[in-house]
Amino acid sequence: MAISEMEENLKILDLENALEDCNVNEIFSICQGKPIPETIRPEVWKVFLDVRNKSDQLLMFNEVFDLPSQKILREDVNKIVEKIGNDDEQKVSVKSDLESILTFYSKNRKIQYVEENGWVELLLPLLSLKLKRSDTYNLFESIREYIPNRGNVFHVFRLLLLYHDPSLCSFLDTKKISPEQYSTKWFQSLFASSCELSVILSMWDLYFQSSDPFLLFFLSLIILINGREHILAMTGSQEEIVTFLSNMPCALEVDDVVDFCSLAQYYSQNTPSSFKAEYMKTLFGMHIEFSEKCLVSQALCLPATVYELVENSTIELSSADSVRFFLVDCRPAHQYNAGHLSTAFHLDCDLMLEEPVAFQTAVQGLLRAQRMAIEINSNAGGEHLCFMGSGRDDEDQYTHMVVSSFLQRNIQYVSLLSGGYKAIHDYFGEHMIDCLEDHDAKKCLVCQRAVFTKQEPSSSKLLHSSTKPSSDFFSKLKERSAEVKVKLLDIIVNPNVAHSSSDQQQPILKKSLTQWKPNVFSIDDDEEHINGEVDDPDYTEEHPKDIVNLKQYVKSLGIHKDFKCQEVHMNGYMYDSNLIITESDLIVLRDLEKGQAQIIVKRPLTSIAKITAKKRHKELITFKYGYTEGEKHIITDMDRFLIPNAIEATNLVRQHIGQLSDDYSLPSSTVVTASIASTNVDDIDS
Repeated sequence: MAISEMEENLKILDLENALEDCNVNEIFSICQGKPIPETIRPEVWKVFLDVRNKSDQLLMFNEVFDLPSQKILREDVNKIVEKIGNDDEQKVSVKSDLESILTFYSKNRKIQYVEENGWVELLLPLLSLKLKRSDTYNLFESIREYIPNRGNVFHVFRLLLLYHDPSLCSFLDTKKISPEQYSTKWFQSLFASSCELSVILSMWDLYFQSSDPFLLFFLSLIILINGREHILAMTGSQEEIVTFLSNMPCALEVDDVVDFCSLAQYYSQNTPSSFKAEYMKTLFGMHIEFSEKCLVSQALCLPATVYELVENSTIELSSADSVRFFLVDCRPAHQYNAGHLSTAFHLDCDLMLEEPVAFQTAVQGLLRAQRMAIEINSNAGGEHLCFMGSGRDDEDQYTHMVVSSFLQRNIQYVSLLSGGYKAIHDYFGEHMIDCLEDHDAKKCLVCQRAVFTKQEPSSSKLLHSSTKPSSDFFSKLKERSAEVKVKLLDIIVNPNVAHSSSDQQQPILKKSLTQWKPNVFSIDDDEEHINGEVDDPDYTEEHPKDIVNLKQYVKSLGIHKDFKCQEVHMNGYMYDSNLIITESDLIVLRDLEKGQAQIIVKRPLTSIAKITAKKRHKELITFKYGYTEGEKHIITDMDRFLIPNAIEATNLVRQHIGQLSDDYSLPSSTVVTASIASTNVDDIDS
């Protein structure tokens, strides 16, 4: 027996055992991003799509075929089935199952069937699994959750193409070819209408493992980028180009699928993840407001959020495919001088109209500064250009002109900060004086507008807190800001001077159970050294803000408890979330649409220094993180939640911290820190 065949048999045996034990985590671990063996594919898909224990919904079907579009549905079914090579008896059975399932789905979900909407093609691969009709229906219903709403999907796809391959996007725009013309069938059938059955089954194996509905966009993106040289060389008519583009997935073979999906995952990781949260409701929500549709269709480029901008500046530079931003502040000089992030490069948008020559010089300086910041591994440098306006619509039209000029140059990785400077201002809230360079409340337009309006946000969205984070939380920001500013100025003024990256290279930060690096918005880590460090390669304080299927993610962890709560942001805004407590970590998942959630943060329980509660609001729990310095406990970061079952949650955290203290035989100073976390649960935070 060949080694590959033996490995396949062992894999099947392992999966069968995992399925028998209902061990979801082990099933994902065994699959490891590879196609599923044909014999157990149906059962594994049921796990991936969370339908294994679903009831037979077709029992509610009265077998009455009276949809307004029943004739159209039947014609589509007949048309598709006649193309497959089954005998007449099999065709009758397939037609019957297709029409029954689609008719009931249309009635049950109150969605009108539309001609050639991809439902038939989406269902055919499921029929090939030869499952019970009820299981086939449940799988189909779950897979439909992966199909984005028609309309906005093509605007978002174009923005992704513009972000990663502006030259190709510009070529198609010039030919007046929109994504809707060639990719409609890709999106509405998950490529089932374009690829061979064997390819679809293997592709769906990997797609469902990812639990990310946005992966479809990146699979489609890879199709285009893979054929970009041929596309750019085409000189035929618009119709000929559209036909070629539409048929590109047909060339995929089974052996290509793993590489195809791996490339899609890579491009996904190399894209600002906040666009998923921004567009989740628009693309996968049931009820879309007209204003949301307009927001997507009128978008100049891909959006990025303040949260991702700030958080990504604190992560290590070890991952080549992580998104690192180079922030470009396009506000007029008087606004910039009244407050700005010191990591931002100032490109005055007024120059574009008033002094075009000076503007072009500034652009060259910007691109040179970006290159050098990347070379010296500065936290202020990254390949991804993020442009920022004021956040005021009447002024940001000039910022949009600046962004357009970069897009016209076919520059990759161009995004626009959602909310502009106002969003940054609001993000830091009362700590802006520690986080913004040269902030002058008397000249800052955001501060002045707040003074004049004096409008309090709705109590349902805001929760004001008198508790301020320790001043150490932001203490290192200003001293690092000055270093970054000097480096960028030196790069611009002395572009020909060699800037050695060896001296500027960040140390590899390691973690121990006795000390933790303060989680601040750091600009540069050149001076950051942590004593007494030990290797802990599995430690990850901040995870990428991935979008996950909530149920599947929870099942994949060794979870003891999942607490519904509201995450209370520093500025008071509240978000519906899930607080997950494992034996070693505290994980926050923010609720999105359709059972999806965004991983906001993952904290080791051992980094918790103190847990406090409000006297009048005992459900309002604050987790404070830090380390010990002699007998002093340094608080470096904090999370706040409104937890209905606060006592149960804090007791569970205390229990796990105590266990970790015993397991790792922590020294006395650290045990004190763990003890603080357990004995101060009921402390009153004034």
